[in-house]
Amino acid sequence: MIPIWIARTNGVQAALATAPTHLLAQTAGLGLALLGLSLVASSLRRFAKDGKGTLAPWDPPRHLVIDGPYRYVRNPMISGVVFILFGEALILLSGPHVQWALIFLVINLIYIPLLEEQQLKARFGEEYIEYCRHVPRLVPRLRPWMPASGHSR
Repeated sequence: MIPIWIARTNGVQAALATAPTHLLAQTAGLGLALLGLSLVASSLRRFAKDGKGTLAPWDPPRHLVIDGPYRYVRNPMISGVVFILFGEALILLSGPHVQWALIFLVINLIYIPLLEEQQLKARFGEEYIEYCRHVPRLVPRLRPWMPASGHSR
């Protein structure tokens, strides 16, 4: 809803660019958005399949999810949304959408370590702490992390 509100408030409309650099930006934006969508979708599937839960606070995952995109980055859903937001800004060639993407990123850079990670440490203990030692929060590893115990959910 926020990107729609930003577009309406700022008179931003979707249109195919004619300038080569703008068309290149829109193409890159489409790639980012598709990458983000795939990360979010894969993460949601892993929450249900491996974690036996959902995003809903009343039904959180009951098992620590460390397979799929979680082998590369601890927060693939947020990384995915960030990719989508920046991709959208490029597709629309919109400065206000870039600002929103940056605000969203900063909010999560504060929220995740202060609240979410503390709750996960309390819920999953040493298993989560070990996972954090090897897998970065938002910027993916180049190669997947494989737990020493061969643990896979």
